[in-house]
Amino acid sequence: MDRVDEVNNSTLPLEEALVDNDRIYYYQQHLSFLQSAIQDGVNVKGYFAWSLLDNFEWSSGYTVRFGINFVDYKDELKRYPKLSAQWFKNFLKK
Repeated sequence: MDRVDEVNNSTLPLEEALVDNDRIYYYQQHLSFLQSAIQDGVNVKGYFAWSLLDNFEWSSGYTVRFGINFVDYKDELKRYPKLSAQWFKNFLKK
């Protein structure tokens, strides 16, 4: 589950809002520990990068953001993949 939040800074240019290196680090660390658990015999059936619990931004009045896609609240909720989405795509190809 993606537990890396970002401040919703509406003045940030889109190009900067898409750079989420902390989330990439989180996934790298989390998935390496998951791999170690599998090697130790844990029966892992799957992994989800999103869950219902990631809707914390609702309770925070949209002051924080979660997820591997940037949602533009000012442009009909258009979605843009963040850097972590590209990282995850490359990770899954391995």
